[in-house]
Amino acid sequence: MADDNENTETTTTTTKVSDRTPEEIAATVRKLSAEARKIEAEAKKAEEEAEQQSYERIASKIACDMIIEKDKKNKVADEYHRIYRFTGTVDSNSTKRCAEQLVQWSRLDPGCPMEIVFFSPGGSVMDGMMLYDCIQELRRMGHHITTTAEGYAASMGGILLQAGDHRRMGKEAYILIHEVAFGAVGKIGEVEDEVAFARKITKRILNIFASRSKLSAVTIDKKWRRKDWWLDSDEALKYGFVDEVL
Repeated sequence: MADDNENTETTTTTTKVSDRTPEEIAATVRKLSAEARKIEAEAKKAEEEAEQQSYERIASKIACDMIIEKDKKNKVADEYHRIYRFTGTVDSNSTKRCAEQLVQWSRLDPGCPMEIVFFSPGGSVMDGMMLYDCIQELRRMGHHITTTAEGYAASMGGILLQAGDHRRMGKEAYILIHEVAFGAVGKIGEVEDEVAFARKITKRILNIFASRSKLSAVTIDKKWRRKDWWLDSDEALKYGFVDEVL
């Protein structure tokens, strides 16, 4: 009897499968194939999303590293430390650039210390005096200004060196001090006017050097009359034209 029951169940199952039409079987196959493709597509999408996230993490790390590197460079730059390197001739353009930068630092960080490093052959007295007055104004506003000579600070460059609260120069640097130079042409009266003006400027410059050094205006006038007076760092420190030799 048991064998008869087993045969009956097998026959019933076989009959159920065999009862499915080819259309039903094809539909089932299509359904299973569609589900397989869906699963495959979802897996591929998940893989692509994971890959995209990986790219984004890498890109984010690179961007972060670049920001850190840029920040490091900014923190070692002269501008970050409020150091302005005045290189070249003293003229309307160079003094304007320097004054604008100093004023910008003053507005961004009121009272911050600043340094101007001069490597200059000198130039225009009037343009230089504009920058000199700008530096004095910043000092009155509470900024501590350090002026430094590297290489040389000649003529108007030497005068501007005197503008700072603290004056420094490199061991192998030089300062050049001399009378005001000018070229006068025209009628006698016009030349005389130019000479009178040059003497007035000379008196102002002598007073600047005398007020910042150990020498009197008379002594300085004797030392620079009709010649270029070059001072090395030891001499400049000795006479009080600088406060420190680096």
